[in-house]
Order: sequence, then structure tokens, then C-alpha cells
Amino acid sequence: MSAGTAATGQVEHMLRQVTPGRYDAYEALLRALATPSSGRIWMLLWHGQAGSPDAQYGNMEVDGFGYAPCVTSAQELSASGWNRSYEVVDGIDVARTLYPDHYGLWLNPHAPGGGVGVPWLDLRRIATGLDRQPAGPLRLSEPAIEVPQFYALLTQNAHRTPAVRSLRRAWVQPALGAPYLAIGLDVYDTSPPAVDSVRAMMQQSVSAVPDGLPVSTVAMSDEYDPVAMWLRSNARPFYDREAHAAPSAAAPVSGYGYPPAPGHQPGAAAPHAY
Repeated sequence: MSAGTAATGQVEHMLRQVTPGRYDAYEALLRALATPSSGRIWMLLWHGQAGSPDAQYGNMEVDGFGYAPCVTSAQELSASGWNRSYEVVDGIDVARTLYPDHYGLWLNPHAPGGGVGVPWLDLRRIATGLDRQPAGPLRLSEPAIEVPQFYALLTQNAHRTPAVRSLRRAWVQPALGAPYLAIGLDVYDTSPPAVDSVRAMMQQSVSAVPDGLPVSTVAMSDEYDPVAMWLRSNARPFYDREAHAAPSAAAPVSGYGYPPAPGHQPGAAAPHAY
């Protein structure tokens, strides 16, 4: 077996291990796809030829989400019966191309059982670094853990950091790995000095975090991050500079901002899987 064949076989080997609920096997498949040379796949072209300006990947829809179909070897290409063009590329390059348009990747859709789909959120993880993003599917909810000293110190420090507009929070339970507290950072300014000031704010505040509680941050401006997406839709700020600055008489009727309007008790958001 040549080195190239062995590399291709790694993706197919990992693909065969994936079954419902086996998130460890699925994560190993993502790592194979993210590794140059071992992650090479055969992308099926609906239009054009490999390398031509008009080349266009095929597309399929599963449960309302778009995917580009591919196969994992020349043998699988033959078995698929595909009679149009194709191109052989690294999975990491395909991930960088597809995820910004919210397209996933579907491996060997012709295979018994229909193959395996990789949603665009996981392609983003491949493109930006698997270890930099939590493994999905994620379960997200409002934090039930009580850390009032941390929130109080963080709020004070945020008020002293002009770049910060608001802060939100979520409890994140990845498919693999420990759950953690996520702080959503909404900022006015993303210049290097502003970013440094926000980083310093977090460093000054984590001293109040109890031992053993992991805390991470997420930029609210990141339109592709699943935690930021959930926070925008489900979590109201626990610190809001503009709400603090506004006279209490002018506060919105809905009680938007922090603290909540008297008598209003916000309910916990239902856990949601991404």
C-alpha cells in the first residue's frame, strides 16, 4: 500500500467507526479530515471541470440544511456511479470554502445507510482549529451555578472598560469534554488597544472564579459561533452599559438590560442543542 493510499484509508477507516452517539469516533473523523494529505476527499462537481473558474460543487439538502457531497476514495467514486467531473482536495480547504455559506459536507452519500454528514459548524471547527472550538452538538442553557462574586467583579471591571458594550452568559455542555461557563463579549471597538483592554478586564476578573470552574469568552460579533448565536437569541445581558447610563424612567417596558425591572423574574432558557 502506498503512502497516499494509506492516507486516504485513514478517512475511510474513521468513517466506518462512526455510529449514532459515538462522538469520539466522529471527532476522530474530523481530525482525519483536518489533517493535510490524510484528509483528501473527492468533491463531486455539478458544473465545470476541476480547477476551472466555473467549477461548482454538487449540493444536497438534509433536514433543511445544505451539504456538498463527496466520496473518500477512487474506489468509492466508482461505486457511486458519478459520471461528471470531480476534484481531489484536502478536507481543510473544502471546510474553509463551505462553512461561510453555511454548507456542510456529506461523505459517501451512496453508501449503505446514506453516508455521514458533517454540518457547517463542524467544518468551521476544521477550518479554524478543532481544539479552539468545543465539540458539538452543544447543549446550551442559562447558568445554574451561582458565582455572584465573579459576576460582580466582572461587571465592575466592564464598567471601567470603555470598549465593552454588554456581557452575556451561558452554560455550555460539549459532546466531549467538560462543561464550562461562557461569557459573551459585545464590544464597541475591535482595535488592538481595545482588545487588550478587554483581555485585561477578563484577567482581572477571573481571580473571583471558584477553583475548578472553566470560563471561556466568545465574541458576540462572531456570526458563525454557535455559542454567540445562542446568546444573541436567548440570553439578555447581565451587564449593559447603555441600560446603566439611561435614566431609570426611560428604561424599556420589557425590562431589557440589567438589573431587571422590579417584579420581573426572568425564567431560565430551555436547553438547546446545536
